[in-house]
Amino acid sequence: MPTSNALDMPLLLDTHVWIWAAEQREGELSHGMLKLIDSASQHNLVLISAISMWEVAMLAERNRIALSAEPLQWIEKAANIPGVQVIELTPRIAVGSTRLPGNPHADPADRILMATARDTGARLVTRDKRILRYAESTRALAVLDASK
Repeated sequence: MPTSNALDMPLLLDTHVWIWAAEQREGELSHGMLKLIDSASQHNLVLISAISMWEVAMLAERNRIALSAEPLQWIEKAANIPGVQVIELTPRIAVGSTRLPGNPHADPADRILMATARDTGARLVTRDKRILRYAESTRALAVLDASK
């Protein structure tokens, strides 16, 4: 499903990619991917799902991630970076997450991210191997591998 022009559609950042991009973690994302995300933000084409905010808070609460600020402050700052749009969890996305074609894995947050990408016409930027394999096997989801 990916097309030739990387900025021909919005980029929906998976939660881990959002964290790494907001914190400019070049060790986690390639220099090229950070540049692509920055370029997309200059065109107001970076999307963050509301579920990612919940996921960041949960990961911080469980001490699975370290943020540069307290979770609520970090989320508010990272969600308000110029060029970033927050996509709310709508009934259409919630229902769509239960009706993904093929056999996606069961993680509810990932299913909501996949449904959000499909609903908004965005590419999901991720390093999650399960999502990348799902997208490759079904062609039902546009993705970009954040490690490349």
